[in-house]
Amino acid sequence: MGYSRRKLIFKIVATIIMAIVSIIMLMPFAWMLSASFKPDNQIFNFPIEWIPREITFANYDRVWNSDIPFTTFFLNSIKITVISVLGEVFTSALAGYAFAKIKFRGSNIIFLTYLSTLVFPNQMMLIPRFVLFSQMGLYNTHWALILPGMFTAFGTFMLKQFFETIPEELSESAKIDGANHFVIFSRIVVPLSISAFSALIIFQFVGSWNEYEGPLVYLRSMELATIPLGLNYFKDENSTSYGAIMAASVCSLIPIFIVFLAFQKQFVAGIATSGMKE
Repeated sequence: MGYSRRKLIFKIVATIIMAIVSIIMLMPFAWMLSASFKPDNQIFNFPIEWIPREITFANYDRVWNSDIPFTTFFLNSIKITVISVLGEVFTSALAGYAFAKIKFRGSNIIFLTYLSTLVFPNQMMLIPRFVLFSQMGLYNTHWALILPGMFTAFGTFMLKQFFETIPEELSESAKIDGANHFVIFSRIVVPLSISAFSALIIFQFVGSWNEYEGPLVYLRSMELATIPLGLNYFKDENSTSYGAIMAASVCSLIPIFIVFLAFQKQFVAGIATSGMKE
């Protein structure tokens, strides 16, 4: 058997395996989408009815037109996520550029110290942040969720690694022409790093949009709740409307799909090149 034939067989087998894995991973979403169009008494029928016998839009009507302010939850999530993403991209870009392109004494030690904060799980920081935000008067406000998301070691590390792949010759040529660091950063580094920014935007958007523990600890008012926290309001002591929860979950995924589709090409390029050095 020739090399080209073995390579073809390997590609076919790998494609089949990846297709099976992809289908398995998509099954929960398919079930959620199907359940959102079913009455509550048909959701847990077994075997699973992937195509509902009785399609109903009552679940979506309840999500958007009931006493539960899902529209408010949706807008709160957009507000928190957008500000957090913009803040992280801004701070991470500046810090990443400083660590990658500006040589100063102790830069490696400072960077490693900052990077070491990644070893601490987010759950460990909930109580210290709760105390801090309470003393600062930020408890039960959206800033308690926005501020931690605006400064992350992951974003700084990711952009620093990407900035280091940009040839130094470009910066040196700009310096000879009289450009300062701000000009080099804004006119050379940023335009060449769109793929890295896109990848970071997607990572941060998904993480901030789906965050549950932070809103659970720092928010107490229904009008301030985000979507993950707001889903709890579709259940009470006597019953749980799983159909409404599934419909709300489907609606909550729409912004993630929009962001991913908008940045997918740059996202793939950013994942392929971030962390690589020539």
